[in-house]
Amino acid sequence: MEWLTETKIPVGDAAEAVFDWLQINGAWFFDRFSPAMEFLIDGMITVLQAPPPLVVIALFAALAWVLQRSWTTCILVVVGFLFVLNQGYWEETTESLTLVLMACLVCMSIGVPIGIALAHRPRLFAAVRPVLDLMQTLPTFVYLIPAIVFFGIGMVPGLIATVIFVIPAPIRLTHLGISSTPKDLLEAAQAFGSTGLQTLWKVELPYAIPQIMTGLNQTIMLSLSMVVIAALVGADGLGVPVVRALNQVNPALGFESGFVIVVVAVVLDRMLRVRRR
Repeated sequence: MEWLTETKIPVGDAAEAVFDWLQINGAWFFDRFSPAMEFLIDGMITVLQAPPPLVVIALFAALAWVLQRSWTTCILVVVGFLFVLNQGYWEETTESLTLVLMACLVCMSIGVPIGIALAHRPRLFAAVRPVLDLMQTLPTFVYLIPAIVFFGIGMVPGLIATVIFVIPAPIRLTHLGISSTPKDLLEAAQAFGSTGLQTLWKVELPYAIPQIMTGLNQTIMLSLSMVVIAALVGADGLGVPVVRALNQVNPALGFESGFVIVVVAVVLDRMLRVRRR
């Protein structure tokens, strides 16, 4: 088997060549993109941290009522965030929520249109599927390397790595919702003279809303799971105390900060869970 290992396929060298080319020829873009994203992230952090914490908690409870129409969910949101406040992790929680919200905004604004396009083009979806598989199975630490190279240290590389890891979820679930629209509904819309755009807005999208909302829920959960990894590249948030606990071998700090992450995840999940009708 020596003949098989004598000539190594240059996977790593090819990837490095691509990154070097992007770093040289795309420097003008990265130099402008990073400050713009930092400005948006800092602005959202200010919006969450400037008001008193109880005001922000009340706003989240009101949003939970609008989305779920359930007093139980509202009480869970209030109790969950009061626990975070009690543990002294409010500032880190707002920073992590900023990262999650920014990632959701980017992933849903890009993922939903791509999912719709792939649902109408099965061959294109078959070609794109291996790329989606690669994005979800490639170790997330690998994404941090080019993110650091292009954007330096801070919240921006953490956001970029999060988006790359998370975006396949809304793409797949939007594709599932659109492609599973019953044929009789589509035929009825065509029989009444609906155009392709009208069929999309009045038939396919309403039918796919549960799957799209599930994609949003999964986007939030996956983004929140990246907060610890994002902390390794200087991103602020709940991942910072977890990394500090790991470096100090401090089980108390690790369990405390880890449990806060779980509470935030549960709160967001209940707020955005799709109700069965």
